[in-house]
Amino acid sequence: MKSQTEKYLRYILNPLELFGTERTREILSVNPTVLPEREEAAHVVISAFVYNKEAIEERKDMSVIDCLKLNTGNGKIVWVNVDGLRKNDVDAIGERFGISPLLREDILAVGQRPKMDEMDEILFSVMNMLYYNEQKQSVEQEQISLVLGKNFVITFQDDPSRDVFDALRERLKSPTSKTRGKEADYLYYTLIDTIVDHYFLVMDKLGDQIEDLEEQIVRSANKRTLANINAIRKEQIVLKRSIYPLREVIANIIKSESDLLTEFNERYYKDVYDHAVQSIDLVDNYRDMIMGMQDLYISNVNLRMNEVMKVMAIVTCVLAPATVIGGIFGMNFDIIPLTKHHWGFWIAVAMMFIIPVWMLMAFKRRGWF
Repeated sequence: MKSQTEKYLRYILNPLELFGTERTREILSVNPTVLPEREEAAHVVISAFVYNKEAIEERKDMSVIDCLKLNTGNGKIVWVNVDGLRKNDVDAIGERFGISPLLREDILAVGQRPKMDEMDEILFSVMNMLYYNEQKQSVEQEQISLVLGKNFVITFQDDPSRDVFDALRERLKSPTSKTRGKEADYLYYTLIDTIVDHYFLVMDKLGDQIEDLEEQIVRSANKRTLANINAIRKEQIVLKRSIYPLREVIANIIKSESDLLTEFNERYYKDVYDHAVQSIDLVDNYRDMIMGMQDLYISNVNLRMNEVMKVMAIVTCVLAPATVIGGIFGMNFDIIPLTKHHWGFWIAVAMMFIIPVWMLMAFKRRGWF
């Protein structure tokens, strides 16, 4: 009883939740002409890997000052990961590693469209990491900025509580790691590849949701079903907004003539490009399935309505003879056939039953039901 009361109270306090428009406003609230203010992160986590083929050093819980002291000129590759963004920290790190003020603005911007820039011997990419929220059954996105420089890679993330790069960190610690023996651009590729591969995990979750909803439509569609279809369509918009620009981002990296990218590693970026194309195709398939489910729902509703109308029409036809016969014998005339007959009433009643039975048999023979 308490949960029901809380639910209705929530709807009273926030009527938009009743119609599901709050999620719509959240998805469609991107306006490039209005720069939203970023809230300073309450907690910042900075970690780094300094490695080459022979050795690797992991540094955790670093301060910004520790980060500024990292040496990128000793032949080792440096990967700095910043979880939680503050303007002063980004500016300090940007000045230390030669990141342009314009790129720093992009790092701190909110709701950026995935893109790739090349400026001052820096290769910069903005991508969206996607997560699937099981509780809300929604797709959540986190902006990730990747900076490639000479012998270093820096990643900036918004949320310190979740990170998809943990598996990559474990692979880096292995002496046989492929990444350890290659240049910084290979690490840059590996980070992008990790993000793209995680897209497929999110899309698998959404695909399971679509499959369950499709089965629900076929078996027992109700008024809530159309709302569920609309909710999945909104999550598909989030997928489309994050994945569609990905092909352009990776294509620009492949076409780049930057000295930071080695010719040997170009084939790996082409592999990521293929994965990006596959993910776009999968998003298109989901869109077609969602549109098909909406058509299927409408067809089921129309079919159910037709069945109801058919039953009502049959009932009306079956009762029509009795109504007609009863109306005729209820007329106020002095002379009506069979009114004085001994079996007149029973003959009229028999006609009221025989004619509807004959009509039902005729309908059945014609295949009307």
